[in-house]
Amino acid sequence: VQLQASGGGLVQAGESLKLSCAASGTFFTVNIMGWYRHAPGMQRELVAQITRGGYTTYADSVKGRFTISRDSAKNTVYLQMNSLKPEDSAVYYCNGNIYAPPSEKSDYWGQGTLVTVSS
Repeated sequence: VQLQASGGGLVQAGESLKLSCAASGTFFTVNIMGWYRHAPGMQRELVAQITRGGYTTYADSVKGRFTISRDSAKNTVYLQMNSLKPEDSAVYYCNGNIYAPPSEKSDYWGQGTLVTVSS
């Protein structure tokens, strides 16, 4: 099972970016999917999560600006980031809770994609 993230880049404050993360490999179900970010000198933080049923949660710092969504048919999760701020700059990682027997592993991470927002 692999998670492949894409969509990061360099933008100016106020602009938008959309991140994508696709799960590939052999698995039964993809449960909760989410995005985390890790900025230099900071702890990794949860940005947003979405359940199989579409229930979403967001960090307070991104509410109203970021939208997480998923395409279950494509096993893909998206993060639409609008009104970006310099403090959103970080490496963004996608995460998925994936049921892939016979493996007992269920927590998978993408490789990270860098988002840089200039002021």
